[in-house]
Amino acid sequence: MRGRIGAAGRWRREHRRLVRRMLVAAVVAAVLLGGGTLASVVWIRGGADGHLYDEAAVPDAPVALVLGTKVDATGRPSPFLAARLDLARRLFKAGKVRAVLVSGDNMDADYDEPGAMRRWLVDRGVPARKVVLDRAGFDTYDSCARAKRIFGVERATVVTQSFHLPRAVALCRRLGIDANGVGDETARRQHAQRWRVSSLREYGACVKAALDLFSGRDPDRLGPRDPGVDDALRDG
Repeated sequence: MRGRIGAAGRWRREHRRLVRRMLVAAVVAAVLLGGGTLASVVWIRGGADGHLYDEAAVPDAPVALVLGTKVDATGRPSPFLAARLDLARRLFKAGKVRAVLVSGDNMDADYDEPGAMRRWLVDRGVPARKVVLDRAGFDTYDSCARAKRIFGVERATVVTQSFHLPRAVALCRRLGIDANGVGDETARRQHAQRWRVSSLREYGACVKAALDLFSGRDPDRLGPRDPGVDDALRDG
């Protein structure tokens, strides 16, 4: 009997010891992860310091890089995307940019963010010859890398929502584009819940952005040099 009790006692002690070790490991992992997340956010956002502007103050640039997001089944831009496009339209109309590079997801034949973005701009007065499509901007890193490597963009104004802007500008700058940025704020008032959720997701997105930069990964899709931006800038 004493042997069985002793064995059970030893098992309970070992079990408690294992549980304690697992709890300690979990706490350490959480601290390290939290520290890594904070470091990534600080490093990524630091890359955009001094390069975020409001619409009136942003310096002129040859190109506006508009980052894509959801369109519905009919090809209509979501409210967030429409707000980005309207900001780019205003920059073009004011002469602050001379061409617009719209970059988004066209992975499937029946889903075309760049095509929807171009239609929206052209329908509202931006000349078609001034709107260039990047159909393989599958995420922010890809859009920035392809703007540089495929379209030859050297200097640009990045256009997106303000919560996304520091990461987008930092990525472009760390990938070799002299980028400034203007962020839309109108959607904050109209879509407050989605804005809050998207803002929180930026913490994880900064970790991914840091990993992408450290790894130096290629965009998901590369290809030959595309002269579309050069042609748009050359065409008066």
